[in-house]
Amino acid sequence: MKSRVRAVFHFLLRALARLLFRVRVQGSKEIPTVGAGHPLLIIANHESFLDGILLGLFLPIKNPVFVVHTEVVKRTLLRAGLGLMSDYLAVDPASPMAMKQVVRLLGSGRPVVIFPEGRITLTGALMKVYEGPAFVASKTGATLLPVRLEGLSRSYFSRMVRWPRKLFPRMTLTVLPPTKLTMPDAPDGKVSSARERRRKSGEALRRLMLEIVLAQPKQQTLYGALCDAIEIHGRGCRVAEDIKQIEYTYRDVLKMSLALGRLASRLTGVGEKVGLLLPNMAPTVALFMGLSAFRRVPAMLNYTAGVDGMRAACEAAQVRTVFTSRVFVEKAKLTDTLAALQRTVRVVYLEDLREQMTFADKLWLIGRMLWRPRHVEVGATPEDAAAVLFTSGSEGKPKGVVLSHRAILANIAQIRAATDFTRDDRVLNVLPIFHSFGLTAGTLLPLLTGASVFLYPSPLHYRVIPELAYDRGFTVMFGTSTFLSNYARFAHPYDFYRLRYVVAGAEKLAPAVREQWFEKFGIRILEGYGLTETAPVIAVNTPMAYRSGTVGQFLPGIEHRLQPVAGIDRGGILHVRAPNLMSGYLKSDRPGELQMPMSDIGAGWYETGDIVEVDEDGFVRIVGRVKRFAKIAGEMISLETVEKLAHLASPDAQHAVISRPDADKGEALVLFTTDAALDRAALQHAAQQTGVPGLAVPKKIVLIEALPLLGTGKTDYVTLNRMAETA
Repeated sequence: MKSRVRAVFHFLLRALARLLFRVRVQGSKEIPTVGAGHPLLIIANHESFLDGILLGLFLPIKNPVFVVHTEVVKRTLLRAGLGLMSDYLAVDPASPMAMKQVVRLLGSGRPVVIFPEGRITLTGALMKVYEGPAFVASKTGATLLPVRLEGLSRSYFSRMVRWPRKLFPRMTLTVLPPTKLTMPDAPDGKVSSARERRRKSGEALRRLMLEIVLAQPKQQTLYGALCDAIEIHGRGCRVAEDIKQIEYTYRDVLKMSLALGRLASRLTGVGEKVGLLLPNMAPTVALFMGLSAFRRVPAMLNYTAGVDGMRAACEAAQVRTVFTSRVFVEKAKLTDTLAALQRTVRVVYLEDLREQMTFADKLWLIGRMLWRPRHVEVGATPEDAAAVLFTSGSEGKPKGVVLSHRAILANIAQIRAATDFTRDDRVLNVLPIFHSFGLTAGTLLPLLTGASVFLYPSPLHYRVIPELAYDRGFTVMFGTSTFLSNYARFAHPYDFYRLRYVVAGAEKLAPAVREQWFEKFGIRILEGYGLTETAPVIAVNTPMAYRSGTVGQFLPGIEHRLQPVAGIDRGGILHVRAPNLMSGYLKSDRPGELQMPMSDIGAGWYETGDIVEVDEDGFVRIVGRVKRFAKIAGEMISLETVEKLAHLASPDAQHAVISRPDADKGEALVLFTTDAALDRAALQHAAQQTGVPGLAVPKKIVLIEALPLLGTGKTDYVTLNRMAETA
């Protein structure tokens, strides 16, 4: 009788749910065997109070038992609904004893559904994952069936109270391929302590949950993602501000994007690479999105690269038209540079572009703003080029990196899966948009998440930026080690009182900077690692997975392999394969031709050129770049190790090391330093303290007033090599 009532109730409720929530079930059709001797544990992310009911209705598994939090069954309606849906077991996920009941259920052959987070998300991202379910899975050898729930976090049944919510949002249930968690072993092959085994099992489950949250991101373009964000958060949501102190809403960004995109499309062709020579300002972002909407490809020019660098970039990407601003050119003192650039490209000023807008354009804009703004973008695909960024050229000639819509959006999805950026955040972006870190993490991530971003035009204003952070109460900030060091020097201890995320990238974070921020501001800097070629983030430390001295764990969806290097005992050259990988290079030797570098690992893999080591918990430690090693008397010497040696001997000065050909030992080291008192004796003493071989002590020391820097804050080694030739 009970089963008949449940069947009728299931039929009626399933029909109602399909009508109200437009439920879509997708993903793997591979359903594992269920029964005695075949334990099955179904795991899912937790978005709302309805998750258990909807899983019971649409899961392709018969008669599962739901493990629910003891607090949930205190709600009469939910308890009644679950009772009619299926059998359930109320437990406290933090209690190890409660998991014994789950083990018995699995042993009896009943499929079990559990939410490893133990609670409904408050951020829209993954919450803390409890170790109990992981230990149960590894102990029983149960098959895991991962399921992703999406959509209900925006309903009134969620706990996202400060987000725009709908009564009946569209809901998607994605079934992933079944997998298993193996019982972890100790490094020496012996089974480790029970506590360590639980920890490792929990970490493995957390990584799996990240993959669940990331599973099958929507295939679309950047402009399509912007339209999605507008629909979710509302056109009145304030998302951008710049030094003009004007707060722009989604409505303003959409209007500027459509207007500038329409005007720019008259001067350019579909698929054309269009140069942008503009600072961190809201119109720059709008023009970027507008060009994308009209299927043009923004090529972000580095205005600190000089005439030769910009000319090489334009030549490689076959840029024929460059958009800039007279006010910016004057303030950045680029008049002579632009005059030289105009010999090979056409320069269009935004001030002139706005004057070309006619009454018909305004009517068209009103129509598009009110009806069907998505229909501007016709024929675009996720694999189309979305942007061309140029490598920093710190060790050679800049290359154009072509990033597709798929690559950039995949990296944003990966970051959002691993962290909890939300609509409530206020992001301070001082990194230039022509840099991949400043574009993806600093600009597009908040814009497409509903967070507010403040675009500041220069990271070099070391006194102004801390005061700005204090005045506006920013919660997220991105920077490089060099920039963060200078902000700390001039900031008041209370200037960064609201910051919860400070993320460092683009260069190695100096230990002194990490300690300085923790001691002065009580803030733990989260160091990450990425490349322009990966749009850019590959790994990052997070509050849930942090290890000092590393760049964190790989983001979900990234496969990696290490290729051994002769002469280097630890680690190897990192090769990656991921959805956020570039489409290819544009180089000056073959302008306009897309070139994908080959990897010894195989097709689809990319060789980063970085030597890394990965510990047993998946944390990545950067050893150095292949090009940043010197072979002296047959020994491989890391130039970064030599720089660390100089910092140990003289912590308050700036140091950089390069290698030059040497007739006797193959290569010789040249140290550039701002410390006039630093000599070989001090370096040798530091080497003895740290156990660094004497070959790593440079014989030539060159005093310099300040290290040359690129616009991204990285040391300009090309300039240092030129200086060494004449030193």
